[in-house]
Amino acid sequence: MDLTIHTTVLPHDDPDASLAFYRDALGFEVRSDVGQGRMRWITVGPAGRPETSILLAPPAADPGITEAERRTIVEMMAKGTYGWILLATPDLDGTFEKVQARDAEVVQEPTEQPYGIRDCAFRDPAGNLIRIQELR
Repeated sequence: MDLTIHTTVLPHDDPDASLAFYRDALGFEVRSDVGQGRMRWITVGPAGRPETSILLAPPAADPGITEAERRTIVEMMAKGTYGWILLATPDLDGTFEKVQARDAEVVQEPTEQPYGIRDCAFRDPAGNLIRIQELR
């Protein structure tokens, strides 16, 4: 088998705020932005790497979930316990400074972890945890 990770999905509750975070704070390019109002599906990804994307999607749009599940998702997003992603960079300190300068919510400053990596963490506008590891 020859598989790659092409796209991962993170929820958003404010497409404009999420777009600004991923485009302006993280520097991702916008690949598509479809829908209207709060019901928008926005695909972003690292410039020059079209094989890897993040789809920012409205969680309430899934017809397969119940109203109770929707409420649970909204509650989990509000607490920041629903979605997360792990990114990587060779320049953790520089990346941290750039993202922090965009007023992103800092969860953890760059830290050497006891399990052998150095990383930092932010929350996006929807509450998703964005961890960034240093490539070594």
